[in-house]
Amino acid sequence: MQLSEQEIIRREKLTKLREMGIDPYPAALYPVDATSESVKQNYEEGKKVVVSGRLMSRRIQGKASFAELQDSAGRVQVYFNRDEICPGEDKTLYNDVYKKLLDIGDIIGIEGELFTTQVGEKTIMVKNFTILCKTLRPLPLPKQDADGNVYDEFNDPELRYRQRYVDLVVNPHVKETFIKRTKITNSIRQFYNERGYLEVETPILQPIPGGAAARPFLTHHNALNIPLYLRIANELYLKRLIVGGFDGVYEFSKDFRNEGMDRTHNPEFTVMELYVAYKDYNWMMDTTEQLLEKVAIDANGTSKVTVGENEIEFKAPYARVPILEAIKIHTGVDVAGMDEVELRETAKKLGLEVDETMGVGKLIDEIFGEKCEHFYIQPTFITDYPKEMSPLTKEHRDNPALTERFELMVNGKELANCYSELNDPIDQRERFEEQLRLSEKGDDEAMFIDQDFIRALEYGMPPTSGIGIGIDRLVMLLTNNSSIQEVLFFPQMRPEKKAVELTEDEKIVLNVIDSDDYTDDKFYLNEIKGRSGLSNKKWDKVTKSLKSKQIIEIFKSNDDVLIKLKD
Repeated sequence: MQLSEQEIIRREKLTKLREMGIDPYPAALYPVDATSESVKQNYEEGKKVVVSGRLMSRRIQGKASFAELQDSAGRVQVYFNRDEICPGEDKTLYNDVYKKLLDIGDIIGIEGELFTTQVGEKTIMVKNFTILCKTLRPLPLPKQDADGNVYDEFNDPELRYRQRYVDLVVNPHVKETFIKRTKITNSIRQFYNERGYLEVETPILQPIPGGAAARPFLTHHNALNIPLYLRIANELYLKRLIVGGFDGVYEFSKDFRNEGMDRTHNPEFTVMELYVAYKDYNWMMDTTEQLLEKVAIDANGTSKVTVGENEIEFKAPYARVPILEAIKIHTGVDVAGMDEVELRETAKKLGLEVDETMGVGKLIDEIFGEKCEHFYIQPTFITDYPKEMSPLTKEHRDNPALTERFELMVNGKELANCYSELNDPIDQRERFEEQLRLSEKGDDEAMFIDQDFIRALEYGMPPTSGIGIGIDRLVMLLTNNSSIQEVLFFPQMRPEKKAVELTEDEKIVLNVIDSDDYTDDKFYLNEIKGRSGLSNKKWDKVTKSLKSKQIIEIFKSNDDVLIKLKD
């Protein structure tokens, strides 16, 4: 392991502390009785307090020093005075331990008394301090010059998401996002608990990945010698509980889908699903409006939320638009009654990429998603989906070609999905069999047939309405974040690339390739070679090395030989 100069120095300080008989990682309880927040809110001159936290800044002036301590509640100023800390002749604790062996980022405990400085700052006079954790890496703290310009901010998304522990320490606003996330989930729980619904847990490892149209993650259970899937949804298990006699159940579930990643999708995500007996999707629309208005107010103190350039109003009621009408409004095409061939041709005319594996449901979904969805900024219930799009949904009471389903659109994205749940076991089996036919055509997101779920329906499930709300997307909306990675503590990341040692000749070649002279992506090998100024021997050695390190690729395009950086 190659250490930086600062890391080496910190390890040397660690050794010196141990040589002095100071344990830099003590095991004993530290008797904290105050926080940075409570010190300021419950301030009493001369009050004795015990606090702990990270040393985040200090200004040493001889035998005195002002510093900042950061804990879970914020920061507080502390004052180190040599004679207060070391009242006797031995000044080692201040002169050596504090001034020389402590570093920014170290976690310490402080016993002291409250006082107010001449400029009115509530401060802790340190009477004694204890090292609780010696840190071995320096924090990437921002610096500010005399003109107020800030440098060295820890704001690179790749590093922030990969090292969230550092992000939370040095970027306080990030912590506020996750505090608000907890407020949001607590608000939802309170809303449902007050109505008597039961929070439950259902399996994550499932023999059949049901409840949604998505590609699952597959694993294997060695003891049972069977394949298992990480759940893509918990719907079918919650419905089994409705069959079993519960009138209302909900779950905050971790779901997993083996699909693409982007600013609104992570392979592991959180969904809240609720199922209530003897209700329908109209009741659920009313209930969802009430829920989201309450959650917005609990999280932000208002039902209005700013998201990017848009102000979104979560106050009920919300608009309700049938999906086929939405498509007609925004494309000018009436797709009602079209068969698969007609829909495929329509989609092509609208400039969409489609293939032969896509049935009626997927084709309509593609048209709406690409041509309509982004228009719905204010909360809008898109309703009455065609039966082919909704294999778990009850047939519409007024139109057998449609189902009683809605999706809630907010800021141009789906936030929730709801059905009047299908409870006819014969109809459900036929819908599953249609999904099987789609799977045989090549649709790897088609649903599996869950024979046990059908058996459960045969024992009788009362009329039921169910909804799934994407918690990550809801948090994004209520915290004004455009990326799902900002609201997940630990988003999924590509494997961390190891640093590659490069020779000077290799750096020359890469700099030429990476210059701004090749905006048309035509990296002609002979041109790059000529601009590098390397001899034939050096060129051959460099390109061979860079190819072995998986940094460049050389390939033919028509009659040209091209060279480029690997993606």
